[in-house]
Amino acid sequence: MQPQPFPYIVPKCEQAITTLYEDDDILVISKPEFLLSQPGKHPDNHDSVLSRLQPNHPDIALVHRLDLDTSGIMVVPLHKTACAHIARQFQLRQIHKTYTAVLWGLLEHDQGTLDYPIAKDWQHPPLQKICYETGKSSITKYRVLSRNKQENSTRVALDLLTGRTHQLRIHTRTFGHPIIGCDLYATDEAFHMSPRLMLHATELGFRHPETEEPMEFLSPVPF
Repeated sequence: MQPQPFPYIVPKCEQAITTLYEDDDILVISKPEFLLSQPGKHPDNHDSVLSRLQPNHPDIALVHRLDLDTSGIMVVPLHKTACAHIARQFQLRQIHKTYTAVLWGLLEHDQGTLDYPIAKDWQHPPLQKICYETGKSSITKYRVLSRNKQENSTRVALDLLTGRTHQLRIHTRTFGHPIIGCDLYATDEAFHMSPRLMLHATELGFRHPETEEPMEFLSPVPF
């Protein structure tokens, strides 16, 4: 599967953002698939999580993003102090993130670790590549949730120990089990098995920026 020309115009997302939690410091939301996290460079790619939330929350900032095709949970700080606090947690890898994905093929083992260094593929943007010379350390843990022999697929939970661009997509592809519906890294067979990327940010855990209280949030999987 060849990636689309870059940059390209994103189709209009008609789905709404779901608010899971809100207080004076943070918003926790569930992003629909095919909605950008922040406006793209092309003027027609303005619709995004950031642009939709800013009218009611002018001081918000993003401390992490989800790919256009990925749905699921995000935390959005509502002011600079909260942003700095949560950004620091991301820097120190104190944020717990779990994704649910449906992979092509039947995984042999019930759990494991994917450890492949990732670098930008400068000749083929926006793709990333596995590179043992220049790539940054990237680690993903997986555990099998169920196997579907009839559809030749495996549902897994993926825990991010690092947060590289396209990490889950390229790690699972390199592992031999690309995410179904992925237009960038999957085989044609795996891509055409679903009209969407079968990847959803399911769980997010962090400390509240004001109270320091541990918080855990869940976003139901839509597939």
